[in-house]
Amino acid sequence: MARPEIGALIGAVVVLVLFLVVAPPFRNLGNVGTVLYGSALIGIMAVGVSLLMIGGEFDLSTGVAATTSGLTAALVAWNFGLNVWVGVLVALLVSLAIGAFNGWLLVTTGLPSFLVTLGTFFVLRGANLGITRNVTENVATTSIADMDGWDSAQAVFATTFKIGPVSIKMLVLFWIVLTVVAAYVLLRTRVGNWILAVGGDDAAARAVGVPVRAVKIGLFMFVGFCAWMLGMHLLFEFSVVQSGEGVGKEFIFIIAAVVGGCLLTGGYGSVVGAAIGALVFGMTQLGINYAGWNPDWFFSFLGVMLLLACIVNLYVKKKADAR
Repeated sequence: MARPEIGALIGAVVVLVLFLVVAPPFRNLGNVGTVLYGSALIGIMAVGVSLLMIGGEFDLSTGVAATTSGLTAALVAWNFGLNVWVGVLVALLVSLAIGAFNGWLLVTTGLPSFLVTLGTFFVLRGANLGITRNVTENVATTSIADMDGWDSAQAVFATTFKIGPVSIKMLVLFWIVLTVVAAYVLLRTRVGNWILAVGGDDAAARAVGVPVRAVKIGLFMFVGFCAWMLGMHLLFEFSVVQSGEGVGKEFIFIIAAVVGGCLLTGGYGSVVGAAIGALVFGMTQLGINYAGWNPDWFFSFLGVMLLLACIVNLYVKKKADAR
């Protein structure tokens, strides 16, 4: 009971059993791929957000940052007539730069991450709309599906393959791999120890030689990388990007991490737990639809789940500290 992800695991089992009972279509094996895809859309960002929260910070710009990434790739390729892969690489640099800027401003000024990333959120939200309107005279990018490099890029970021009756999106595979790698880094490497130390007490961590500045900037850059992964998938899945997308998604990513066992105070949490939290979201979204319930109640469910997760996390943390 001392593992941070135990609450999320119990919640996932409860949600699974609930919808297996009340929603017969939920029992269809073919819907596993749909549940995993819905989970991956949240989970790919929850990986980065959970590590950042364990490191004692959080990011309110994640939703619009993913949109910025997709817009950058599409607009660079279309406006300059370049190979799509050039746009993809430029988008990666922009995403990493946004993360590095957030981290640099945080450690340089000492401002709370709430204020730093809230400012970034508004800057990116305005830039997404303003630049897209200026370049395309529309609120969405022009389709780049007929440009050089599209087919290969789509095969990398948005292909679908089947395992028996289950259709699996490439994003699901990326999510699983990223979760495994991040969990290994957190639990089995020196960098993971640094992240936990910085989140627990950055002054004490600095005193024993932990590179606090580099760790925090690196965590924000990893969040930027996750935003790039999501942005690329959305671009090559739908061929266009809406400039207003992503607003409000940052709270869902944070809730998934909290449900997975991350504390807002830092120094404690689980990447695997965040993945389970995202899975709970995926099952709930599909289950509510299949059960024929009013989907308007979904956000009420999110609020209740967040409060319960915070209470469970505090209980589990106390049990862990008592050992």
